[in-house]
Amino acid sequence: MNAESSNTILIAELIELIRKGNAHVSLEEAVKDMTVDQVVLTSENIPYNTWQLVEHLRIAQWDILEFCVNPLHKSPEWPEGYWVSATDKPDEERWKASLWQIKADRESFVQILKSRETDLFTPIKHGTGQTILREALLLADHNAYHIGQIIMLRRLLGIWE
Repeated sequence: MNAESSNTILIAELIELIRKGNAHVSLEEAVKDMTVDQVVLTSENIPYNTWQLVEHLRIAQWDILEFCVNPLHKSPEWPEGYWVSATDKPDEERWKASLWQIKADRESFVQILKSRETDLFTPIKHGTGQTILREALLLADHNAYHIGQIIMLRRLLGIWE
């Protein structure tokens, strides 16, 4: 197998991992049929609700995407810039907008991976050694972790089959 074929296979696997996760459910499956009343519910000893987790996913994914494409990008302050308050309550429009933005940013990242100009292994010029490959794996890993938390929370709340 030549380097180009290996790269094509690696990109296809990264895209599959980012979109669907392979070993776990997608975000879309994790939040399917949830109402805006349900997304703000929490369980005893769980410090977050589904809305907070989804917003965290949206903000972190946006940050990773922007870092990859914008040398002037400044990441939000940690942790307050990455999390909404437990008292923040979305309406239906805001909930759907957040889910739409996650999908749109995810697809923008996929387009970076698909671009012939993208070198997965060369450090990003404005970074400190990060590569597109590292950022793709970070994105997939981070999303998988928090999607798992959403499933756990839904199970504890009795709203997951």
